[in-house]
Amino acid sequence: MSEPWSVGERGDTVIRVVLPAHLRTLARVDGEVHLEVAGPATQCSLLDALEARYPMLRGTIRDQRSGKRRAFVRFFACQQDLSHDPPQAPLPDAVASGAEPYLIVGAMAGG
Repeated sequence: MSEPWSVGERGDTVIRVVLPAHLRTLARVDGEVHLEVAGPATQCSLLDALEARYPMLRGTIRDQRSGKRRAFVRFFACQQDLSHDPPQAPLPDAVASGAEPYLIVGAMAGG
């Protein structure tokens, strides 16, 4: 049984995204973000949709020139670290269907 957020108005996939607190503050959102993603649901298409809807996040999650993930940002879904997956790799089915959220997490460093 699909959830009401799994398909957008145009038939696009709607993905649930959980942002870290500092990016929620920057984007002025509370809780999960629901994003319509056209075409195949990949990390790249998801991040493109996120940055299009919240332009103030451009450059915070991935480098604007190279498009690569920033060093202290990690991606998780379905209890898996997706941070090193290729940008065009399909997201897990549970994320693409809206059953599970895609998590963007600020990594910790130190000693």
